[in-house]
Amino acid sequence: MEECQNKRRAMAPFSPGRTVPPATACGVIALVLAILSPIVKPGESIDIVWHDAVEVATGEAHAGPWRMNESDFRYVDDASVALQQDGMAAVVWADQEQQDVFLQRYDRDGEPQLDAPTNVSRSGDTFSWLPRVLMAANEPDTVYVLWQEIIFSGGTHGGEILFARSQDTGETFSEPVNLSKTQNGAGKGRLTARRWDNGSLDLAEGPDGEVWTTWTEYEGRLRISRSSDGGRTFAEPKHIAGSGDLPTRAPSIAVDDDGKVHLAWTVGEDPTADIRYTIFDSRDESFQAPRTVDVTGGHADAPKLAVDDNGIVHLVYAESPDGPWQRAHIRYTLARAGEPFRAPEDISTAHTEQFASVGFPSLAISGDDLYVLWELFPGLGHRSRGLGMTRLTDDGDRFAAAEIVPHSGQSDPGFNGSRQGMLMRKLAVNDAGDIAVVNSTFQQGERSFVRLIRGHLNTGI
Repeated sequence: MEECQNKRRAMAPFSPGRTVPPATACGVIALVLAILSPIVKPGESIDIVWHDAVEVATGEAHAGPWRMNESDFRYVDDASVALQQDGMAAVVWADQEQQDVFLQRYDRDGEPQLDAPTNVSRSGDTFSWLPRVLMAANEPDTVYVLWQEIIFSGGTHGGEILFARSQDTGETFSEPVNLSKTQNGAGKGRLTARRWDNGSLDLAEGPDGEVWTTWTEYEGRLRISRSSDGGRTFAEPKHIAGSGDLPTRAPSIAVDDDGKVHLAWTVGEDPTADIRYTIFDSRDESFQAPRTVDVTGGHADAPKLAVDDNGIVHLVYAESPDGPWQRAHIRYTLARAGEPFRAPEDISTAHTEQFASVGFPSLAISGDDLYVLWELFPGLGHRSRGLGMTRLTDDGDRFAAAEIVPHSGQSDPGFNGSRQGMLMRKLAVNDAGDIAVVNSTFQQGERSFVRLIRGHLNTGI
């Protein structure tokens, strides 16, 4: 393992401008899938052929003191990716100097498809960051983007949830719509009164083209909102869970083939936080009572959900046995329709033996293929340096040995980005075996950049 060359403290994944404990606090991630309990056999390869990385965006690497929207931030960050069946990838990121979210499309060979990146947010007076991007399954020209806008509306914290859609594959976008309209600091996933991750939000599409959005507020509530007309209009947000005493954070949303919405999250202000889960039935507008997935004495965080073609729910999350900001491991569980989740298992041995900790998963599933990506932390109290990945092997009952994603920052002089919060979605896959990973890197005083890292499953053909 390469030793960390830069011993800076982790700078504000929870609160801009603050020095905080390591990003590992939130979590570690995971691997996923399997009908039976997964078993990792040492030496089994993940069997991915990786291509040269594409440099999506570059910028300076300067972050001055936090001065709200007057802060002197000059860097690119917060990359997220979506992937179509033909291999077309949509990448979104934040340009902190311009204070806007941008999008570019790339074909399977890594060639950009837009003459210049599209400015999605178009609000240079306020920071726009930590976006999610979704390419509609049945309307290939439709692209959705959700992000957090640092709008101060009179409350204690600034934050609103903004949404825009494109019907010309990202050439132009509709006027951004404020979905949250709150004074409660939307998009903040609170751990304590002074520490949080921005980017506590998620986006999903249902089988009938419905668009689902979810987010948490600094004041504690978890909200969900639906569009039944392809993102043209959204229903009034529903309050699902959470309060000032038991704040919600880090929601993950997935929709099954029957249109049922699965939602997982964790809680703040609790050193023994556990993962919560519920299902929303859109036919009768009813939610199941939220239930706890597993009760432990450790700190559970950063859940990610996926539902496969058989309706099985797969869930991964971080568990820090000694509490927040300590060494974490990965837990995996699944639930069949109508059944409780199985007893979670620890499945992170491959990289927790090499690194001080791992965390903040991205999870992607297509057909029988399920992949998990996570951040690698060479030392507690330091930023991530590289990304790890595994996938379910072809026989369906074990995971491949985890590997380090090339070009993901481990050999770079800087550290991985997501400086305002690490609750990102950096991974996408499709049925053809295409894999798309995005990552941002920050080298203090030198430069910052966003990369698209493409690969494909080696089928031997």
